[in-house]
Amino acid sequence: MAVTRIQRLPPALANQIAAGEVVERPASVVKELIENAVDAGAQRIGITIEFGGKKLLVVEDDGEGMSRADAELAIERHATSKIRQATDLAAIRTLGFRGEALPSIASVSRFKLRTRLRGDLSGTEIVVEAGAVTTVREVGAPEGTRVEVAELFYNLPARRKFLKADTAESAQVSRLVTQLALGYHEVGFVLRSGERVLIEAPPAGSLEERFYQIYGDRPDLVVVQKQAAGITVRGFVAALAETGPVRGPQHVFVNGRMVRDRTITHAIQQGYSVATIKERSPEVHLFLDLPPDRVDVNVHPTKAEVRFLDQGLVHEVLRRAVIDALGTTAAPELVLSPLAASFVPSTPGLPLGVPWSPGSSDPGKTGNDETRSPGLHGDASAAAWPPAARGPQPAEIVSGRESVGALIRPMVPLGQFRNTFILAVDDEGIAIIDQHVAHERILFEQFSERLTTRTLESQRLLTPVVLELTAGEHQTLLQHREALVQFGFDLEDFGGSAVRIAAVPGVLDLSRSEEVLRAVASDLDGLTPGAGMNEILRQMAATMACHAAVKANDPLTREKMQYLLDELRRTAHSSVCPHGRPVVLRLTRREIEKNFERI
Repeated sequence: MAVTRIQRLPPALANQIAAGEVVERPASVVKELIENAVDAGAQRIGITIEFGGKKLLVVEDDGEGMSRADAELAIERHATSKIRQATDLAAIRTLGFRGEALPSIASVSRFKLRTRLRGDLSGTEIVVEAGAVTTVREVGAPEGTRVEVAELFYNLPARRKFLKADTAESAQVSRLVTQLALGYHEVGFVLRSGERVLIEAPPAGSLEERFYQIYGDRPDLVVVQKQAAGITVRGFVAALAETGPVRGPQHVFVNGRMVRDRTITHAIQQGYSVATIKERSPEVHLFLDLPPDRVDVNVHPTKAEVRFLDQGLVHEVLRRAVIDALGTTAAPELVLSPLAASFVPSTPGLPLGVPWSPGSSDPGKTGNDETRSPGLHGDASAAAWPPAARGPQPAEIVSGRESVGALIRPMVPLGQFRNTFILAVDDEGIAIIDQHVAHERILFEQFSERLTTRTLESQRLLTPVVLELTAGEHQTLLQHREALVQFGFDLEDFGGSAVRIAAVPGVLDLSRSEEVLRAVASDLDGLTPGAGMNEILRQMAATMACHAAVKANDPLTREKMQYLLDELRRTAHSSVCPHGRPVVLRLTRREIEKNFERI
């Protein structure tokens, strides 16, 4: 008789192995128990941990509770009240559905379940030791459920030694409870660590109220709200001009379930890339709701990932939602502090305090002053400034591109600070505008708009220029020759690592074309392999706009300052340049009055 080498594992060992997929650390236990409480209709959930949850972890709720028979079944594997048949998996409406959490937790801890069904006179207590039931008895208990998990992984030393310090595990639990509290604003949450209350969030009437409970006032975030094709997106994302960390927390919920999803992450990044080429993983708190039969939640052991039936549709709706929200971003406020000296009037020779009106001439202005205000060089003045510095015409500002950025109020320039920043006023306060990044944003959007219908204007060179490059730069430029042609460059291989340039974009100073081409080659070389034409053109538009824009230390006439301010209002994303630098800082009227003790 053949000796079998394959053996059926004992149920207790099978449960412990399965627990490795569900129970990773104390925070994993908290997540499973809170989700059960939410499914049970709890209005208030209390969590208590000791030593980061390694010694003791308690989750109690005021949900509907369980009868004795249901409680005994609940600690058996694959026993659940959430689904009945295979077709139910096609439209999961609850957070739990597999019936694995409680038996997995009970198999690696000293476990106690106390519950009372709503309306019953008494409750049930079940004690489990390492997966083996030791006690089942009738007890007095409040309506709802209380689960105690003590000595997590006490019977699996190999797993227990991988747990982190108490403070680290406590931080993980705190972070998780914060996320779940954000996802279920109608439920009250209290988290205690020993005698200390770490989180206390009573039931809130709306997402906005719960968000304020947790994070306080966050002017650095903008509201997202969009509904299309049966998909609803709402929440908050970091403003474009937010100068905090490049990477921030990303809380994403799909039908109330906290998930990690590449489609969603990519859509968020694409939404930001419309306004800036700066790579970032911004802070987001987003909630997506769609029909349950259009999302599969049964694709990951911890239910942390999902699969969408219409992946492209979800991506596009979310991308557009982020773009729409960022398009309404206002300028960040600046805490008022004493201003340093070096304020330069808008026109050389005009003393401070002398009235000036748009129709008046500039006292002390000479032809030399105009020469010192370069704007764009060569033939570029037509693209950068109104002809003959004639000043903006109201009819032109209203017409033309859709005035998404018109959410910025009309501003009147006061002058320049160190020939680098424009100081302006509107009816709400004082604005400080970085002239270079403001012009960069304007040109970037103009280039991007023109490239959708035609190539940019170019200027032929009377004598073609031969440019020597490195081998890498040479290969990159020739590889992207089609995109360079759209921007107005005309170049060809000249042998070795040289290229012959016959034409350059009209917005560039001829003397800077070599510098720009080298910068373009460097930026294009940094793109991910396989980047599409749109991404290549956006990168080039950002590089070209940066090199064509007016620079720091360039003195500007009042007309040119006014032109920049008015054009900035017409941009879709006026708060940052394409490389992610802030354009405007604002001193509000309230902040000024507060510092002068007028309020």
